[in-house]
Amino acid sequence: MKRRTLAALVAASLVVVLPQAGHAAWPVFDATNYGQSVLQAARALEQINNQIQQLQNQAVMLQNMARNLQRLDFSSLGQLQGALNRIDGLMMQADGLSFDLTQLEGQWRQRYPDSYDASVSVSDMATAARERWLSAMNAFRQTMQVQSQIVENVRADEGLLTDLVSRSQGAVGALQAQQAANQLIALSTKQQMQSQTLMAAHYRAEAEDAARKAQAEEAARKTTRRFLGSGSAYSGN
Repeated sequence: MKRRTLAALVAASLVVVLPQAGHAAWPVFDATNYGQSVLQAARALEQINNQIQQLQNQAVMLQNMARNLQRLDFSSLGQLQGALNRIDGLMMQADGLSFDLTQLEGQWRQRYPDSYDASVSVSDMATAARERWLSAMNAFRQTMQVQSQIVENVRADEGLLTDLVSRSQGAVGALQAQQAANQLIALSTKQQMQSQTLMAAHYRAEAEDAARKAQAEEAARKTTRRFLGSGSAYSGN
């Protein structure tokens, strides 16, 4: 009887204990808390990705700034100045009328007088006429020298133009492209200055030759008047 009662108590205690033990071994899953945790982790990951992207953009921006500030390791200024200096040297070697305005006024009054007085002999007028002819010839020669120098410069400009265009197209940044463009503009300006110089030499030669011819006509009239004298016919009576 005692054994049956003890067995019944043990069985009853197992019935009471087993549910409690089972309840401790199987925890309750909270879906709401789990969803919130996943959402927070996703947001944190998105923020990290955004920060990484911002850093990458800043790095690219700095690289672009460095390229834009990179200077062009080439200058054509010396070559352009040298070409203009050679032409200027030819212009300064003028044997005829000077291009300097102050000197030109004095030379013009000396070589192209408004009239000839009686003290000027025919021989003096002939000598002056020859000097004017030589001056006109020198002016035309100078014009041809300037033309030849410009042709030589233009041939050299072909290679320079090709080099500048290649550097402009291959520029890695805005500064290099701008510097190459500036040198192309300088090359164009130099060519325009050459053309203006050539025109100045050409028109100077033509003007001097026209003045020489006009002065020769005046000297011829003066000589003719002296030869004819008063114009009264000689009479033996």
